[in-house]
Amino acid sequence: EVEASSAPIEAAAAAAEGGGAAAAVGRAPPHKLERKWTFWFDNQSKPKQGAAWGTSLRKAYTFDTVEEFWCLYDQIFRPSKLSGNADFHCFKAGIEPKWEDPECANGGKWSVASSRKATLDTMWLETLMALIGEQFDESEEICGVVASVRQRQDKLALWTKTASNEAVQTSIGRKWKEIIDFNDKIVYSFHDDARREKSNRGGRYSV
Repeated sequence: EVEASSAPIEAAAAAAEGGGAAAAVGRAPPHKLERKWTFWFDNQSKPKQGAAWGTSLRKAYTFDTVEEFWCLYDQIFRPSKLSGNADFHCFKAGIEPKWEDPECANGGKWSVASSRKATLDTMWLETLMALIGEQFDESEEICGVVASVRQRQDKLALWTKTASNEAVQTSIGRKWKEIIDFNDKIVYSFHDDARREKSNRGGRYSV
């Protein structure tokens, strides 16, 4: 039986903190990022009956140096390492990857589907590097990114703060497509629509 468990993630993150990441920092002055970021893990393969969404979400590791990022990515946080229905999240420290978080409440997300694990890994890494490297002009508007591994089709979603600002969101969407080298149309959906279970499958904006 294949099941994605949070225990190995937490153990590996602890090892990275005590070993690889610390060693990398010890060799030379670490390269500080503009802000802190947090990796989260969510195992959705066996939700408990009646459990609210997000109850299986676990904070895994907060980092603020280039060295820590690469150690964590290499050892743990590649979507292709996930089995079953599970998500990796990388959000600005202090923001929980939930609709209820005040920073996300009025926001939405750009979404991209991927049928190949290698493609998902590449798009995920390119997005992470763009986020921690502050490559978006509207970086303050971005909350984080989610990689969702599913049996039929994997997805990547870029979460932003102000869904109603179409100009800002379309600018972010165009930049994201350029970063991940994606040529097909992508759509932006409001968290509020999902909360109310509106059948707005086409999304609000597209680029």
